Amino acid sequence: MPGAAVDEIDLKILDILQADGRMTNVDLAAKVGLTAPPCLRRVRTLEERGYIASYHAHLDPMALGYTTTVFAMVSLKSQAEDDLKAFEAYIGELPEVRECHMLIGEVDFILKVVAKDLRSFQQFLTSKLTPAPNVVSVKTSPTIRTSKSLPGVPIEL
Repeated sequence: MPGAAVDEIDLKILDILQADGRMTNVDLAAKVGLTAPPCLRRVRTLEERGYIASYHAHLDPMALGYTTTVFAMVSLKSQAEDDLKAFEAYIGELPEVRECHMLIGEVDFILKVVAKDLRSFQQFLTSKLTPAPNVVSVKTSPTIRTSKSLPGVPIEL
């Protein structure tokens, strides 16, 4: 369970794996000053407790032809829990939406959407996002460039 005590070695393991999830256990153990078996036990414990949620490859959208990233601010007609869950379930099925965050304030959700180009984003916007359940308005902000994009969280050692 997250929140359980972690020590400095656990934090080092998390920091290193966050930067390179493909690192071998032997290399990881050497970097944190352990032998391989106790290092692997620590990694498994961190996984079981939920500190490590998954391992994945960080893909380059531009290399794959996704030249457009847009942040969409979505306001809903109703903020009743059932309506929020219905919207989140709908959005969860849209592969173009890479992130969905519920906000406090004037806007209910902010979405990070990737598309091949502006034309395909416009098609997504008009055919999938604006007709979504309970949506009253969508404001969009296409990005010009990304100067920082880091996965994970800052680990304080």
